[in-house]
Formats: sequence, structure tokens, C-alpha cells
Amino acid sequence: MTFALHGLPVSQGIAIGHVHLVSHALLEVNHYHVAPRYLDDELERLNDAVATVQGELIGLKAAATSAQTHSEVGAFVDLQLMMLADPLLIDAARHLIETRRCNAEWALVQQMEQLVEQFRQIEDPYLRERQADVVQVVERLVKVLLGHPGHLPPKRRDGLGTIIVAHDLSPADTIGFRDHNISGFVTDVGGPTSHTAIVARSLKIPAVVGLHHVRDLLEDDELIIVNGTRGVIIVAPDETIVEEYRLRRSELEIERSKLNRLRDTSARTLDGASISLLANIEGPKDLPAVKNANADGVGLYRTEFLFMGRDVLPDEDEQYEAYRSVVKALPNKPVTIRTFDVGSDKALNGAYARFEPNPALGLRAVRYSLAEPQMFLTQLRALLRASAHGKLQIMIPMLSHAQEIDQCLALINKAKAELRAEKIKFDEGVQVGGMIEIPAAALSLGMFIRRLSFLSIGTNDLIQYTLAIDRSDEAVVHLYDPLHPAVLKLIGATISTGARYSVPVSVCGEMAGDPAYTLLLLGMGLRSFSMHPGNILEIKQQVLRADLGELAPRVQRILKADEPARIREAVERLAG
Repeated sequence: MTFALHGLPVSQGIAIGHVHLVSHALLEVNHYHVAPRYLDDELERLNDAVATVQGELIGLKAAATSAQTHSEVGAFVDLQLMMLADPLLIDAARHLIETRRCNAEWALVQQMEQLVEQFRQIEDPYLRERQADVVQVVERLVKVLLGHPGHLPPKRRDGLGTIIVAHDLSPADTIGFRDHNISGFVTDVGGPTSHTAIVARSLKIPAVVGLHHVRDLLEDDELIIVNGTRGVIIVAPDETIVEEYRLRRSELEIERSKLNRLRDTSARTLDGASISLLANIEGPKDLPAVKNANADGVGLYRTEFLFMGRDVLPDEDEQYEAYRSVVKALPNKPVTIRTFDVGSDKALNGAYARFEPNPALGLRAVRYSLAEPQMFLTQLRALLRASAHGKLQIMIPMLSHAQEIDQCLALINKAKAELRAEKIKFDEGVQVGGMIEIPAAALSLGMFIRRLSFLSIGTNDLIQYTLAIDRSDEAVVHLYDPLHPAVLKLIGATISTGARYSVPVSVCGEMAGDPAYTLLLLGMGLRSFSMHPGNILEIKQQVLRADLGELAPRVQRILKADEPARIREAVERLAG
């Protein structure tokens, strides 16, 4: 019987293939006693499993790097490597083996359950979500201990691919699928910014998440269709439906190939306005994607990925080389580098690791930088040194107070003075800007405009903080709404205020790379978009079709509305 299931669309495209159910290795683990003379052997089994999983994760990270997969994937793998070294997990499991004389699998699962329960009691949604990483790490260990590596089926003779169906997928899992004939991902849990969503988009694989009990409704090898654009999966389709979706998939592929023709076309609207289309990157390894899309520069270089997943933080020279290589590779193009945005879900290791009751509202981003002035000064020196090689701009994240800007500018001046004294070259006129990610910042722009050279709106956090929604929690992700009237008013006011005072404003959050919002943002007055390099050509296509003179008055009427349903309808009509 054919039926449809609806979830959250997180990676566009259409996939037709057979189900491969990814089961949980931890649902049932036997418990047995180990004789005292065999306890050392049992501890050795655990140690060998840890070493094996470490090797797997390091190999998967290398595979992600060589494939130029989204750099956040590497950070997720680093997080799981950290957990393998966490005494609260592995050392505690060893203690259980020794004191309870139990098998390693059971000891790991017992300790995992304790840790998960502790995470569940934490109020902060970012930190609470880390329970999934604990479960995924222990699953990998138990699979090794049980000798169940979880091989994927071989390529099928009917030419159809494999669609992975799971409760959840770790980044390590999804990277491991890269070399197989994987057509799509379907999961019970997740949201637009979940691990599965990020990796699926980077691999250009259609994905639907947040389907709750989908694993219980499907069978291995069952034929399904995944519509990652609409968030629908069709189970057991007949041949007529399959042919219809084959045709739709072919049309999408033709459209995608047509987009490549726009690579060298200037991003200008029908009435001649020039629009800047920039790339979001995490490091030098993203440069090929930036060049393939012929981006106008880098609008957001996320430097925190240099700092995460390592016990020894990068020194000034290592940072300088990472920044310099990007600036030199993009001559005459702007490269906006954000100072490290650590804290919350992007934690550091070792002595710099912190435990907070509510890290999303705690010591993160610029607050962390100012709390660690020597670490911050080291980064600022590296940035300034790299500014001698091109059009580098420095951007400060998560500003909310004027004194934060003043303190940052004072440290920048201190770094400049040190470099002058050492006769090291840098750009004396390097521009400093800030991110508008907090409603308080969007509502008090004057103090930022007076102090900064440019602004960039981080829509992901601005929406999250405005609506008090954890965008990674599938229980509330349906309330995460970029078109909420309050969100649109904050974005529109920031763009118009910047234009009034001749301070450039860009958008670097997910909205910038979503074609559903391109015309809306253009009508608001936005002239600079920054996004994942893979989205640039699709956004350029929208720009080339836009008439700003016709869009602006229509968008101004939208900004005056306060009924979400009417706003959504009006935004959809913009493309009509």
C-alpha cells in the first residue's frame, strides 16, 4: 500500500531508492560476569575498541577533508574524539569493569545511561543536545566490541540507490556513507541545523528529518521516494509515481546544470543594481568551492574551527598562515574573518573547557574573547599580520554592549602598537565590523554604527534569540520561523539604518543562502549576501530575475503586516 509521511525538508532534491535501516547497537546488550583472572583481558578489549574507534574517526575526518566536505563535519568528529578521551565515559567504564566484574559492553552502556540522564536535566538546549553525541560514540564502541561493523548493501542491479533510514545519524556515519551509492537520508529526529542536515547539504544528498517513528514504519529493502525539497517521503510507490518522480528529478538536474552557466555572470538585478554574493567558509580547504562558485569574496570565515577539538590551541603563526592563505588566494576580493565564536555548542578542550548551566546565554563569542584577552590578542595579531596580504576585514560576533566594542577596539589598537614596535607589516586601515545576532543589538544600532565600519546580520542566532527557540530541537523547530513579523522588523530596520548612515550591511545566516528569501531581502534593501559556496549560483539566478523598483514597495507592505500566514503568502507571491 502506498502512503506518504511528512517531515522537515533539510536538503533539497529527489531520491528514489531502497530502504537500509540503521539499527541501534545498544538496544539490547547482554550483561555477564567476568572471572577475576580475565579482568585484564576485558579491560584490554575496551582499550582496543577505543583505539579502533579513534582510528575510524580520524580516518573519517581525513576523508571529509579530502572530499572538501563542510568543515563543521570535522568539528563534529573532533567532538566525538573528545568524548572518547573523556574520563567520565571511558575511565568510568573501566572502573565498572574492575569493581562490578562485568563485560565491557554492559559497562559502557551503564555509564552512557548515567551521562545521558545528566544531560537531559540540563536546561540549556545546546548542551542538552550533546547527549546524542555520547550515544553515538558508545554505539560505535559497542559495534566494535560485538563485531558488528554495520556494512552497507552492495550496489543494486536495478540502478536505484540506497536510502539510509535511522533514528539519528552522526556526522561520522554520514561521512562513512560518502563512497557508497547513497541516494538519501531519512531520520526520526533532527532539524535544519542538525548533524544529518548539515552533512546532507554538504554532500548534496536529499534528506528529510523529524519524522519521529519512521524506522518503525518502514522495512529493509522497501522502495521509497524522498522529496528533500518538500519534506515528504512516499512509501511503496507504484510504477506511475516512480516515473513521475524520475521526471521531476531529471528536471531538477537540468536546472542545476543550467546554473553552472551563471558562474561568470555578474550578479545584477534587472534594473542594474550590483549585488555582492559572498561565501561562508571555515578554513583554507573551502577555497576550491569558493573559486568554483566564483564568489565575490568571503563574507564569513568562521575561525573557531581552528580552535576546536584540540588540546593545544593554535599559536599566532599557525593562525596567521591559515588567514593569510585565504586572503592571498582571493586577490582584490574582500575576506571578512570573524574572531573566534566559541562557547555554547562549540566548546574548547583541556584547560579552556568550561561547564555552564546555560551556555547559549553564557560566556560565548565576544564575551569569551574578552574574558581571555591574551588568547584574543594572539588572534588579533595574526589577523592584522594577514591583513598585509589583501583585503582582510575583522568581524566581532554576538555584540550586545557598546563597551564590548570599545574593549575590542582597544585590544586591536594594542595589537597594532605591538606589531609597529616589532616592525611587522599590517594594514593600518583594516576595517572592523560586528555581527547583529541579538535583538538588543538590532534595537540599538546607533552605538554600533558610530564605532564600526560594517555590520553583518547572523539570522540563525537572531531568529533563535528573538523567538526563544532552539533551532536544533525537533520538538520546537516548527516554531523557528524566519518570517515571523518580529524577525523581519529587526532585519529590515538593521538594513535600512545601515543604508541611512552609509554603513554596509550583509546577511550571513541561513536566510542569505535560501532562494525562498532572496527577493524579500533584496526588497528590504540588502545588497550583500554571504552563504555556503554551493548556494551562490542559485541565489544569483534569483538576483538576475529581480526588479528592485518593483520589489521595494511590495516588501515595505509586507514589513507592516503582523499576521504570519499573510506574510508567508505575500513572500511566496513575490516570485510570481
